[in-house]
Amino acid sequence: MNEVSAARREANSGKDGLDLSRVRSIDGVDVKGKRVLVRVDFNVPIENGVVADPTRLTRVLPTIAKVAREGARVVVLSHLGRPKGQPTPDTSLRPVAAKMQELMPGIAVRFAAAPSGDDAKRVVESLKPGEVAVLENVRYNKGEEKNDREFAKSLAALGDLYVNDAFSSSHRAHASLEAITDLLPSYAGLLMMAEITALGQALESPERPVMAITGGAKVSTKIEVLTNLVSRMDQLVVGGGMANTFLLAEGIKLGASLVERDFVATAKDIMAKAERSGCEVVLPIDVVVAQELKAGATSQICAVNEVPSDSMILDFGPQSLAEMKRRLGQVKTVLWNGPLGAFEAPPFGEGTFALARDVARLTKAGKLVSIAGGGDTVRALNEAHVADDFSYVSTAGGAFLEWLGGAELPGVVALSRSGSRAS
Repeated sequence: MNEVSAARREANSGKDGLDLSRVRSIDGVDVKGKRVLVRVDFNVPIENGVVADPTRLTRVLPTIAKVAREGARVVVLSHLGRPKGQPTPDTSLRPVAAKMQELMPGIAVRFAAAPSGDDAKRVVESLKPGEVAVLENVRYNKGEEKNDREFAKSLAALGDLYVNDAFSSSHRAHASLEAITDLLPSYAGLLMMAEITALGQALESPERPVMAITGGAKVSTKIEVLTNLVSRMDQLVVGGGMANTFLLAEGIKLGASLVERDFVATAKDIMAKAERSGCEVVLPIDVVVAQELKAGATSQICAVNEVPSDSMILDFGPQSLAEMKRRLGQVKTVLWNGPLGAFEAPPFGEGTFALARDVARLTKAGKLVSIAGGGDTVRALNEAHVADDFSYVSTAGGAFLEWLGGAELPGVVALSRSGSRAS
């Protein structure tokens, strides 16, 4: 056990420069009468000039409403799409401001037609305590994506305090996420703190034993994630098309299944690192196969070493799920990213849904801490109707994956750095 612990410490040393305890929460800070810049991620779908899915708005409204209720003049910063420094009708935040007003009926929400400059200044100066201004898309200024200090200064001039509540954008070193933290007292919003706490609970200081469930089509898209997880987890369950590449690395013939033959060596390296770190890689022992991937396709169950030559693996089989259920009863923490099978095409989501229900049941019983994230994962949990029963579900997407891969997110590092200066 000591050798395993030493291996894990060595493997995890890349995050030594990031002290999450230095990140200061806006909770408890006196904001009365102050201008508070709140960076959020309102990169939401707009259809016919209306917000089609307000999920990302509702996730950060608690922070905005909190500082508004406490007497701050709130200035909201966000990007939308990739306008490349030029205003476009489909990337304006005006519909977002209208939706915010609808979702916050007791709070006045104004809109500034520019992210900085005279118009933004005029709107911010017109705010009364408890009111909110939404500034236009920060990416309309080319300095945003260049992390330009002058653009950061123009934003900082509009506030007295800065709050980052955009974890999902914090893997980018942009002016409204990183450079600005050198110019104003900087804090994490409620959603940012929830994301950091949840991921820290799963990766940095989990209650053990800890299991990661990772799926998806290709090993090539998650090399960093898999490599990092085997140094931190006690068990790593590999599902989806990725599992096929690992099975092939063990010499198993897989019929017509999706396989990345160029990454078999990578899979072998990851398994070797897992063995050195004391992490058990868990692969399916039986699978659901079909001759084509489409909803309602005729399927059958077979052992992984008995896949017909004209069939492809599309889901975990019942024996594999029974083994997963047994393992879940022995662990204390589960980190989930990626489905076990092709859940978009029934019936090949049954493995993912059954496992999700087991995780949810154990979580509700107080026997498990469960943290999940990633677009396909969130969709699958919603389809299984269990997302609300997990301990925490992240909608951060790319930032969630980069964190799982061991990367230090510039926006989070900046908050840590700012907190270090303050202390």
